[in-house]
Amino acid sequence: MAGIPLTVNGKAQTLDLSPDIPLLWVLRDHLGLTGTKFGCGVSQCGACTVHVDGEPMRSCTTTVGDVAGKRVTTIEGLAPGKLNAVQSAWIAEQVPQCGYCQSGQIMAATALLARTPSPTDADIDQAMSGILCRCGTYPRIRRAIHRAAKGGAR
Repeated sequence: MAGIPLTVNGKAQTLDLSPDIPLLWVLRDHLGLTGTKFGCGVSQCGACTVHVDGEPMRSCTTTVGDVAGKRVTTIEGLAPGKLNAVQSAWIAEQVPQCGYCQSGQIMAATALLARTPSPTDADIDQAMSGILCRCGTYPRIRRAIHRAAKGGAR
């Protein structure tokens, strides 16, 4: 096993692991970052979404070798010790129900707002289409993203 350099939530490190291990399991089992959730294991539900160099990526099918030398941000790293605008808006709009998709939804929404600070409904629908919500809270998700774009929880 070769050392794999990467930065997770702002902390540079080298991991002595097989490069074929899915990033999801490295985050959860080796680094103790359990906010990223396992959903389907085949990149279809989006529950495992993290940011890699600022872009949303499914961590269940991305290997740790694929992200060598890159910046990985998990839900724990979005705004350490506080809530970011998306997380605050999520609470204000009472988005969560079962919680299955929440970290993936928040990671996708944060990436969308970084690219498109004032998204349209169509922008939101497109960016969020790959993250499944078993409870169907899509209208609240859209409202929360609009709220975050306007400046947070208010």
